Amino acid sequence: MTCFAVAGLSDAGVRRAVNEDAVAWRVSQAGDQALLVVADGMGGYAGGSVASELAVAAVLEVIGPKLEIPDQDPMTMDDAIQAAFNLAQRRILSRRQQMPALAKMGTTLVLAWIRDDEAHIAHLGDSRCYLIRGGEVQCQTRDDTVVQKMLEDGSINERDVPKVPFRNVLTRALGGSSDVLASMRRIDLLAGDRLLLCSDGLTGALPESCWSGLLGGEASSAEQVRQLVDASLANQASDNVSVVLLTVL
Repeated sequence: MTCFAVAGLSDAGVRRAVNEDAVAWRVSQAGDQALLVVADGMGGYAGGSVASELAVAAVLEVIGPKLEIPDQDPMTMDDAIQAAFNLAQRRILSRRQQMPALAKMGTTLVLAWIRDDEAHIAHLGDSRCYLIRGGEVQCQTRDDTVVQKMLEDGSINERDVPKVPFRNVLTRALGGSSDVLASMRRIDLLAGDRLLLCSDGLTGALPESCWSGLLGGEASSAEQVRQLVDASLANQASDNVSVVLLTVL
């Protein structure tokens, strides 16, 4: 039976007074399933943190109990994932209506639901999921951003990205768009693989090319997460930094 080690950490960064990210992770009692979640809120003071916490809570409410159900059909898992996104959207919109001060709040959401040797990955926004295998870092998600769309249609190239003033503007997010159909994919996992979920505070402060030296050796998942966050802070992370890391044992 596949087993997992999971750890996570969220930090406000060195320039933000408030942490608008939210993270969570769960492992089933049998140890054969795991759930990882990262949300990066937006919408000003308090609003972002409310949106991200609502999104993470919705995922835990919908999917958490299902971690104890063995032998689930993959399509049923995908349906549950979309149901979690839908619930998060409804709750964010409802809270916005109740509290006008939160009218602009929204959040990204990325999750990975791992069952034995298969991971179901879903996201909306620009929080990411990476597969780390044999020292190679492979992004498994596509940013829902204006700059990503420009890259894909050839309007700009990678060298131009830092010069784009609106590079972090999202094209889709919970609370910020009517389209909350999660982008999903499934990948097979091998012993020794790691799945890393993060907010853009990590990638903005610490390029993927710098990760391999912090993710090797005999360090535990918790130590590796701490090393990534500390390196981001040392690079003066301007945004909140959140990481959840799963290692397949």
